[in-house]
Amino acid sequence: MIETFKKYCNSLTKYSRYRTREVKIGDLLLGGNNPIRIQSMTTTDTMDTLATVEQSIRMIESGCELVRITAPSLNEAQNLKNIKDELHRRGYNTPLVADIHFTPNAAELAARIVEKVRVNPGNYVDKKKFQVIEYTDSEYNAELERIKERFSPLVKICKEYGTAMRIGTNHGSLSDRIMSRYGDTPFGMVESALEFVRICEQLNYHSIVLSMKASNPQVMVQAYRLLIQKMEEEGINYPLHLGVTEAGDGEDGRIKSAVGIGTLLEDGIGDTVRVSLTEDPEFEAPVAISLVNRYLNRKNHKPIIAIDQSPKDPFVYQKRNSFEVAGIGGSTVPKVFSDFSLNGISDYKDLKSVGYNYDAVTDKWSMSDQACDFLYLGDHELPFDPPNNLKVIHNYNKWLSLKDKTKGFPLLTIEQHNNGALLSFVLNFVQISIQDIFSNSIDSLKNNKTIVFVLSTDNLHGMAEQRRAIFELMNINIINPVILKRSYNKVDQDHFRLYASTDIGSLLIDGLGDGVWLTSDSDNIEQSFINRTIFGILQAARTRISKTEYIACPSCGRTLFDLVEVTNKIRKRTEHLKGVKIAIMGCIVNGPGEMADADYGYVGSGVGKITLYRSKEIVKKSINSENALDELIGLIKEDGLWVNTAEN
Repeated sequence: MIETFKKYCNSLTKYSRYRTREVKIGDLLLGGNNPIRIQSMTTTDTMDTLATVEQSIRMIESGCELVRITAPSLNEAQNLKNIKDELHRRGYNTPLVADIHFTPNAAELAARIVEKVRVNPGNYVDKKKFQVIEYTDSEYNAELERIKERFSPLVKICKEYGTAMRIGTNHGSLSDRIMSRYGDTPFGMVESALEFVRICEQLNYHSIVLSMKASNPQVMVQAYRLLIQKMEEEGINYPLHLGVTEAGDGEDGRIKSAVGIGTLLEDGIGDTVRVSLTEDPEFEAPVAISLVNRYLNRKNHKPIIAIDQSPKDPFVYQKRNSFEVAGIGGSTVPKVFSDFSLNGISDYKDLKSVGYNYDAVTDKWSMSDQACDFLYLGDHELPFDPPNNLKVIHNYNKWLSLKDKTKGFPLLTIEQHNNGALLSFVLNFVQISIQDIFSNSIDSLKNNKTIVFVLSTDNLHGMAEQRRAIFELMNINIINPVILKRSYNKVDQDHFRLYASTDIGSLLIDGLGDGVWLTSDSDNIEQSFINRTIFGILQAARTRISKTEYIACPSCGRTLFDLVEVTNKIRKRTEHLKGVKIAIMGCIVNGPGEMADADYGYVGSGVGKITLYRSKEIVKKSINSENALDELIGLIKEDGLWVNTAEN
């Protein structure tokens, strides 16, 4: 048993905000008892004052309470004054944040103009050349002194001008020094930021906000949790800026953002949120607002039995131990359930929405990479034989009435099981709740090698209740597989996607759950949408890969090409490459570092020029953008990862 949960949140079972110190950013108060603030970043050229002002206004009117603007050099930093003055002239006093990489002199100038500066400790005064250097303790301390000498002038200026600072670590841009000592790890991310924080504290400067961003939600969540643990140890409590960097666009970007950000919000962590989408920035704030507003009344949830000890390490991914039943649990990937219990299945075409396509000419089924694994029909029957890979589930009494009971599997209540129900000798699903686990009624099912639990909840704080239920199973050594079931009623598609990604993603990120079963009574939410959402959540949580993954930065004033247009072109040519990760970066700042988790990188390296990477290594440098996509595909083919399709 690992007594760790108090180190990263107030409670695993009772919702409450983790209390941080209050930081003043212009007239805006962040942290403490203040609301979770919403922010985004401009994508215009910072030297284009009018375009930046007008985009900032669109962002503000969409809900942004802070506007971040890139300042890659002294010229852009100086022009922040013109942007700020024009915004004020138009009646907008929203605090501005200067985004700085590599250029301390630009940061020092910007800190005299705007209300907040953001620095990345991985590249502000440090180096990243992907070199492994063995430092002695004295050499490492000498490097810290060098950093202090270079960083202190900015701290003193911020202190003098009342300027706040975000020290924002990115997983992909850790310095060679940090990588050499701590590795490419969440702990390295935390130490990278805290080294800068300690310098600030020595200079009695405390207007600090911290972030631990990564494109991998698992890494991102672990880093924030570790950061809080370390802050607790050092007696500090700076506000936290939440974000999944390079989340991408469309459904995937929203799902990945919700999995990472939502996991932390569920435990009361976070003081400001930026959702990073490869779209115009005014589309980011509404997504962040939808995530944050869900917690306005969360304190009123039904009580959950408290837990004094956590049975797992929250800082390391480890799948819950379970035995395998008919392909569920054990070391298998989480299974996907589709619910057709309301209207049943009337035709072969109905299964096309969940990944199965029937060819009447050949009398054969084909299945997509996102084909569901189980089909729940309730009291209905399937009017034809199912595809070989698809298993059918019926309500218990309906299953009993089947002439051939091997054609399906039963879903039972605990009461039905305990009253002497006839069971399938292969696979049985039993519905349970947290109350069942804490009563004697579950004892008769314990470790029956044919039983899979279907765990549901109606608690407003449902993720925490399901987590607590699974923790209790772990505590009492019940290792049956567990299917996570949630219903989202009277919601639109956008909120269904965000809520499910938060609730289910939070559990999967911690290795909890052997399958996912989602339902909704909303007319506009079809089974095809639910199925696609589940596979998106599994991909974002890195627990089941079913498609190509795109790590695309959200664009900013440094971007050297149209990210939305290029991302769509690359997606159109490569989206059939299951499991391949492609990073699309607008500039070198978000280049080899931020795509640390990718197989291939497509990076802007100049006007009309692209540099291609294989992992972190440059393969082709400064090629013409007109040829870059073909060159990328050629590289994938060279590595034997290309798959031909009818479209390609």
